[in-house]
Amino acid sequence: MNGNIYNIDDRRQRPHNDRPLSETLNDAKTEAKAFIETRIAMLRSELKDKVAMVKVAAPLLFIGAIFGVSAWFALTAALVTLVMVAFQPSPFAPFLACIIVGVVYAGTAAIALWIAKSRLSSQSLMPERTMTVLKEDKVWLQNEARNQS
Repeated sequence: MNGNIYNIDDRRQRPHNDRPLSETLNDAKTEAKAFIETRIAMLRSELKDKVAMVKVAAPLLFIGAIFGVSAWFALTAALVTLVMVAFQPSPFAPFLACIIVGVVYAGTAAIALWIAKSRLSSQSLMPERTMTVLKEDKVWLQNEARNQS
């Protein structure tokens, strides 16, 4: 015999790394499970941070809205009364006062909504870190699939 430790029959039956296929598949399954669990944990963590931020802001937003609406009604009544006094001798004084105040409010609302829309479009509630990692994982998996082919 020559110095080769394998004979031809052994090479046909065993892969080069001497690991059974079931063990390789088991390892792949374990790694895939750990990979998915890590990504899910990352997503949960990021969403938990965003929910905590909303939980702090929501009650304050509600309280501010209640008092803001109450103040709004009081100030609107005062403003309409003030404008109405300016048109006092006219029988249309209440109508003109309401129209003028309404137009000013509509203009103010349009400007405020435009600013709010532009600020909201610059901020995202999407879990950005998780999405970045998942995109990187996708590229890595595509490269691995190409290398294995």
